[in-house]
Amino acid sequence: MLEILVAVLAFFRAIALASEPSNFEQRTSFAAADNAPSLNVSSCPGYTVVSEQHFTRGLIIQLALGGPSCDAFGRDIQNLTVEVTYETLTRLHVNIYDSEKAQFTIPPDVIFLSSGEDDATLTTRSDLTFHYTSRPFEFWIMRRSDPHGTPLFDTRAQSLPPTPIPPVIPTDNGTALDGFPLVFEDQYLQLTSALPLGANVYGLGEVLASSGFRRDVGTNGGVGTVQTMWARDSPDPIDENIYGSHPIYLEHRYDERTKRSKSHGVFHFGAAGTDIMLLTPPASPVSLIQYRMVGGTLDFYFFSGPSPQKVIEQYGALVGLPTWQPAWGFGFHLCRWGYRDVNDTRDQVLKMREANIPLEVMWNDIDLYHALRDFTTDPVSFPPDQMTTFIGELTANHQHYIPIVDAGIAKLVNASDVYDPYTRGNELDVWMKNPDGSEYLGQVWPGYTVFPDWFANNTRVLWTEALRNWSSSGVNYSGIWLDVNEPSSFCIGSCGTGANLTAATIPTMFFPGTPGNLVTEYPEGYNATIWGPSGNITINGTLTFGNHTVSKSLSKRGLGAAADPDANLNSPPYALHNADGFLSTHTVSTNATHANGVVELDVHNMWGIMEEKTTHLALLDIHPGKRPFLISRSTFPSSGKWTGHWLGDNISKWQYMYLSIQGVLQFQLFQIPFVGADTCGFQGNTDEELCNRWMQLSAFMPFYRNHNVRSALSQEPYRWDSVANASRTAISIRYSLLPYWYTLFANASLHGSPPIRALFFEFPDEPELFAVDRQYLIGRDLLVTPVLTPNVSTVDGIFPGQGRVIWRDWYTHKVVDAAISTNTTLNAPLGHINVHIRDGSAFLLYDKPAYTIEETRQSPFSLLVSQAADGYAFGTVYLDDGESVPPTPNTTLTISARKGEVVVRPSGDYEIAQVLEKVVVLGAASERPSFVSINGLIVKQWDFDVSLQRLVISGIEVGLHQSPVVITWH
Repeated sequence: MLEILVAVLAFFRAIALASEPSNFEQRTSFAAADNAPSLNVSSCPGYTVVSEQHFTRGLIIQLALGGPSCDAFGRDIQNLTVEVTYETLTRLHVNIYDSEKAQFTIPPDVIFLSSGEDDATLTTRSDLTFHYTSRPFEFWIMRRSDPHGTPLFDTRAQSLPPTPIPPVIPTDNGTALDGFPLVFEDQYLQLTSALPLGANVYGLGEVLASSGFRRDVGTNGGVGTVQTMWARDSPDPIDENIYGSHPIYLEHRYDERTKRSKSHGVFHFGAAGTDIMLLTPPASPVSLIQYRMVGGTLDFYFFSGPSPQKVIEQYGALVGLPTWQPAWGFGFHLCRWGYRDVNDTRDQVLKMREANIPLEVMWNDIDLYHALRDFTTDPVSFPPDQMTTFIGELTANHQHYIPIVDAGIAKLVNASDVYDPYTRGNELDVWMKNPDGSEYLGQVWPGYTVFPDWFANNTRVLWTEALRNWSSSGVNYSGIWLDVNEPSSFCIGSCGTGANLTAATIPTMFFPGTPGNLVTEYPEGYNATIWGPSGNITINGTLTFGNHTVSKSLSKRGLGAAADPDANLNSPPYALHNADGFLSTHTVSTNATHANGVVELDVHNMWGIMEEKTTHLALLDIHPGKRPFLISRSTFPSSGKWTGHWLGDNISKWQYMYLSIQGVLQFQLFQIPFVGADTCGFQGNTDEELCNRWMQLSAFMPFYRNHNVRSALSQEPYRWDSVANASRTAISIRYSLLPYWYTLFANASLHGSPPIRALFFEFPDEPELFAVDRQYLIGRDLLVTPVLTPNVSTVDGIFPGQGRVIWRDWYTHKVVDAAISTNTTLNAPLGHINVHIRDGSAFLLYDKPAYTIEETRQSPFSLLVSQAADGYAFGTVYLDDGESVPPTPNTTLTISARKGEVVVRPSGDYEIAQVLEKVVVLGAASERPSFVSINGLIVKQWDFDVSLQRLVISGIEVGLHQSPVVITWH
């Protein structure tokens, strides 16, 4: 991958050097050496309080610089304002900004945040309290209920270790800590808070963290974390900044004295490039978090929880709740870069049907395009009339189609060229520009490209027209896939300015699978020298994984600073830990300019969300009343209002299957719950065993798509018999659970509740669970324990509850004899994924899962109840038509149980046509009942298994849409 990317960049660098100079300049902020920034905050004076004024919901504090300017990485701003607002009982807003309001802040028409409640009593009733000192200004946040406890956020120097501190991470000089004053400069802001030693911190992404879902704060053998917020197109490196930016963290604190835990959350609302450091200096009694930003303001929100789920919900109430997903989105999706034409694409649909592996949505990558241009189809390989026919076939079979949309729009290269999206965009004046007002020209797959300016007045008009015209031309899509929207550009600066535009097309030699760039490495762990050329999981009955060779990486396809004449737009004096180094590498340059005068340096991280919002609104216009379905790569706070997410261009390795779990857990916290990985891996060659295990794992994740790179080994699930069998089994369970999935996501859209949960979310007082990320819960009631390593037939997993919870096997209904607070070894032969049911749960299932979601939704229902020892069980089910934008008719079923009774109560105006045909109650009784009745009528067709305490009622047809259903047994 890296070799290919380097070659692409070298090619374009050669073109750029041969062209006229671009408008990309390496400006320097300071003309003379004695005015250069000191690059050291040790002499920064902090700020002192000048005045304080109370208002209905809080207070306003005016600050002045506390001494001579230090100008560490920019120019100190003399006067600041601190607004402290008690917005709800559980949310406190602390906003520190320059009093002149010259720094860039995110416009509310781009991201709207809830302002909370207009309630003057919140200042005395809030769960959180704000405290500060005046000289210097330092603040800390407490729980009202624990006024003498450890602060939740504490910027006081007395709470932090003495400075200066040499680099805490020895290999990174940027982790030296010269001091902890409040620094607020035009191009550098710094704020530091103490954390409890070894704090349990989660979030701060997007990242593939080597430490796992729980972040490394520099204790217990860790070195600490530097999380950079700078959206970057890079194929899933570990411990580096990647596609999205989410400066929100959840901290979970366990009290050894009370054996109880509480969670809280901290969110920084800003788009500036940022380093967030989690460090523990040597011999320090505390850990710390430090924010370093190259612009913007210090705009913080604090959430009191006190449970992990409440923190996530409170964050959602602020930034916006997730978009409603259409029911069909929960089906299985299939894609690859490399389907040659419409017939090749159709063949996958037919072969999946022949193998009886359910396929809900067929996708196409950039192979679809004519000349690699957005909103087109190739007239030879994907002619519009044949696409119309193909998509019509999918629709007739209750299936769906999704194409890709890349970020860059091709520039017209000669007078005879025709490309309406570009021409129309010129008419509407919607492209990003150079500082001199000329067109900014980067380079992506089609060659020289322009980029939509989402701040321009007419960009939504262009985008909606382009999507509508594409659909009308034959690509009658059901949803849209937004890729490379960091945005990605293969050259530095406006390299097309003055260049020979006809020389800009990407040479096909850079595509995986073309001569000189073949994807030829064997699957991970396979040694062809020993086992020969087959690449099989076994040779003569012997497992082949384990003779590891290093494989080459593969190709990835791939106001504010503008108003400040002294701002260094291209190389801010503080160097972020961007893994690509120079901020403009592989993306639109930081001095590119938007219609409102804002420069890309200030808004780079928001490019993806602005595209997502525009696309979502366009789909609402094109498909009125239907829920838009979007999957996007680059995300930002509140992206979940508009889109789902896939975890990017992962690698076909066992490690990346494991990493997908932490990725999905991160995005539950980020309020983008509809998320999943490229199943079986995108880059490189997968193998049968890895794909078998991964197809099972992803069936128990929200977004379920198999996708791989051009020229790699085909990995559609029908390719191997064992993978086909495992897929059929897992998908059947997934589809039967659709009412459960659908309800979890309704709760996400209504309340912000996370559908996928780390074990400690549900069992917060069990420290042994705080680092677990090889297992997870779907909702509160299903525990998933996947196999994440090769060559094994067992898997270790912990069962939460410390012996107080009954866990039953999904498949056999047997009670697990689980070890307490430690791992239990479970059988896990190839083709089997362990799923366990929590006691006290109740599920409405589709009793006859079918090939598509639409057909499955016509299935009769069954009821599965897993009673606790006292007979308790509870569950809710949300039902509607599965596609209309709410508000829409809906019905909620409430299922409750006690000893000898289960009751189902409907409430709502959506008519449930399907009947209840089967009831299974686990833990029903210790001995066989003498009779069973439904709504007072004796039921004759039932069975009881004493060993499982399982009551099974069958052969019934009970309606669920009117009066309660009462099931009793004695």
